[in-house]
Amino acid sequence: MLSTFLSVSLVFSLLLISLFNYAFAGDPYVFYDWKVSYVTASPFGVKQQVIAVNGQFPGPILNVTTNWNVVVNVKNDLDEPLLLTWNGIQQRKNSWQDGVLGTNCPIPAGWNWTYEFQVKDQIGSFFYFPSLSFQRASGGYGGIIINNRDVIPVPFGTPDGDITIFISDWYTKTHKELREDVENGKDLGVPDVILFNGLGPYRYDQALVPDGIPYHTINVEPGKTYRLRVHNVGIATSLNFRIQNHNLLLVETEGSYTVQLNYTNMDIHVGQSYSFLVTMDQNASSDYYMVASPRFVNLSDWAKATGVAILRYSNSQGPASGWNVSAGAARPNPQGSFRYGQITVTDVYVLHNRPAELIDGKWRTTLNEISYLAPSTPLKLAQQFNIPGVYKIDFPNRPMNRPPKVDTSIINGTYRGFMEIIFQNNDTTVQNYHLDGYAFFVVGMDYGVWTENSRGTYNKWDGVARSTTQVFPGAWTAILVSLDNVGIWNLRSQNLDTWYLGQEVYVNVVNPENTDKTELSVPDNTIYCGLLSSLQKDRSHRVRFSNAASLTITRRTISVAFIASLIAVFISS
Repeated sequence: MLSTFLSVSLVFSLLLISLFNYAFAGDPYVFYDWKVSYVTASPFGVKQQVIAVNGQFPGPILNVTTNWNVVVNVKNDLDEPLLLTWNGIQQRKNSWQDGVLGTNCPIPAGWNWTYEFQVKDQIGSFFYFPSLSFQRASGGYGGIIINNRDVIPVPFGTPDGDITIFISDWYTKTHKELREDVENGKDLGVPDVILFNGLGPYRYDQALVPDGIPYHTINVEPGKTYRLRVHNVGIATSLNFRIQNHNLLLVETEGSYTVQLNYTNMDIHVGQSYSFLVTMDQNASSDYYMVASPRFVNLSDWAKATGVAILRYSNSQGPASGWNVSAGAARPNPQGSFRYGQITVTDVYVLHNRPAELIDGKWRTTLNEISYLAPSTPLKLAQQFNIPGVYKIDFPNRPMNRPPKVDTSIINGTYRGFMEIIFQNNDTTVQNYHLDGYAFFVVGMDYGVWTENSRGTYNKWDGVARSTTQVFPGAWTAILVSLDNVGIWNLRSQNLDTWYLGQEVYVNVVNPENTDKTELSVPDNTIYCGLLSSLQKDRSHRVRFSNAASLTITRRTISVAFIASLIAVFISS
């Protein structure tokens, strides 16, 4: 009897130890329920329809830590299909969660779909936004903060506060009206306003800013240092960001810590994100202007389009005044520290864009004379189910000097290769390019036409890693990227007008060994469309929300509960 009891106790103890080891080994999960819907707001004093997430414009911040698993249940309450994409999140081994038409069927109006992904080995400042149908022009965006794990040191002291700022050009037209203008070949023109966190400008000039416009105020304490995460979530306008009488200590760019340098202002292009440390070291004789003004435009025509928010010390003695809010000087690219100059390049693509032009009677934009046409069946699903004819892997690595065409042609990347991409901007405005799934190194940019000799000017030592880069008109930008993330990844213009008209392509990265160690399998909740519509079951996509608050749990929580129940059973027996 005693020996039996001791044997059972020993087995139970071993089970208990193994369960505790398992319980403390898992990465946490965080759960969100989001409803994307229209709400009425007045960013520039005029009531208009904007896209909100859980009734918020801008949307809620997704605040997580490196390696956490993120589960976001998205209910589409719009009147048209929806996808959310996660700008700068690399979705390691998991392009299924990327939220663009090449990887996902849209979430139909009235449906919900659950994203599940891990923020694997990433830190920094990012944002999410709706990727379809010009919807970002009406909002739907919000911030993503990925904090370092406690065991990983941060290269600066802990700030006294963390503040997210969205700057953007804004029109009083809806996204539907704007996309119709673009389809008809109309220029977007001067935006009605530049927004700070969804609000119009402080009335810095009575002749330019109407009375009664709500504006954004950031309240701070004197002597303290704050981390400002600034994102340009706009449509097409590069913005110069600055704060009256305060320095901006640059510390991070889209997930990469940078060489720390002080700036008085910084150009932030469409789709880009920066982190600055700002110390409140002024005497607070008044409030201070925080400004976002257009760059690389005719300033006389764009004078009204200046965003102004207020930085207010707790001991401020009066309103802000007496500062020229016109744009500051351009700033160079930040520097990183990774050494990549000795890596052998395996693939080279020189991508030439062109201004919008008529192709088969419709306004389109191109890369290497090809305007991308999204098929009804996402590329990733067509690849998974071996459906022929959906796309071609024949995208040219150089301009072909042929008439432009509309096609579904993608780039074939070499797994674990090192790709060099040169963007040649033949347009008249700044264009910005983003690659999903990766961070790349910006190694060179210059005016004129790129040639093989241009490589002699490359920075091969300390270019910063990021996911969005600008290309100035009549100029080129070169990037290098290590293709170590299996999947089909969107390479696009971040400018909504050129992206909407077809200036994008996908990069196909396949592991020839076909192992699940480098790519996750198709999700169980996949929405099927196009040629795979017959696989779609009207199952869990029309369900109610849990109505539970967002929460964070780990396998530890689940396992400890299980252990407790085992103990109860054991004691009762």
